[in-house]
Amino acid sequence: MLPILYRDDLLIAIHKPSNLLVHRTELDRHETRFAVQMLRDQIGQRVYPAHRLDKGTSGALLFALDKDAARELSWQFERQQVAKRYLAVVRGHPPAEGLIDHPLSRRPDDLEWIGEKVETAPQAAQTRYRTLAEIELPILVERYPTSRYALLELEPLTGRRHQLRRHLKHIAHPIIGDSTYGKGRHNRMFADELDSHRMLLACLEMTLSHPASGEPLRIACPLEAGFSTLIERLGWTAAARAAGIELTI
Repeated sequence: MLPILYRDDLLIAIHKPSNLLVHRTELDRHETRFAVQMLRDQIGQRVYPAHRLDKGTSGALLFALDKDAARELSWQFERQQVAKRYLAVVRGHPPAEGLIDHPLSRRPDDLEWIGEKVETAPQAAQTRYRTLAEIELPILVERYPTSRYALLELEPLTGRRHQLRRHLKHIAHPIIGDSTYGKGRHNRMFADELDSHRMLLACLEMTLSHPASGEPLRIACPLEAGFSTLIERLGWTAAARAAGIELTI
């Protein structure tokens, strides 16, 4: 069963676990489980994804329950009117806060998502971040005897594909567990030493206008259990809770 975070006559939001696709894709032909089909079967009616999360990302995922609501939600996401907050563990110690302003080119598989041909030229992309906690572990991963990591709060100001993952790679602080844009040695260390086998990126909340009333709607999502356990193990529990993050411990 997919945990339901919010539901009314027009909308439903779930907590998507890591390693679950939102919908069928040619890039993962072998996969047989998808959030769209699972939720449809769970509630017994058709659902329309308003956005998507990468397979490895956990957290709040929003669906509409009819086509009109789906159209309105798509309009809000396309015009960047939905505020989103994410949590990530990254390699290194970034500055206390910053704005990543770096254009991103369209990925070829975007064509599959939107169903039409689009330009692949770079598009404006911005991500705001804030460092919540840091740690230096006495573990040799690359050429230094210790390895540094940080817990970041992320706010994408635009909605490009893989934006957070690509932006953090761009500033040389890739997300741990990201097999595409991350560092394999650090990913393996987290798996071997810290029993973390997922991408450490989660959507904590989103705020939008309700498609019927126009009133602000905030959908919050607790941090998945495995991610929460890692936060506790690294001594970041107090910092996470001070930032208003609900842990599952």
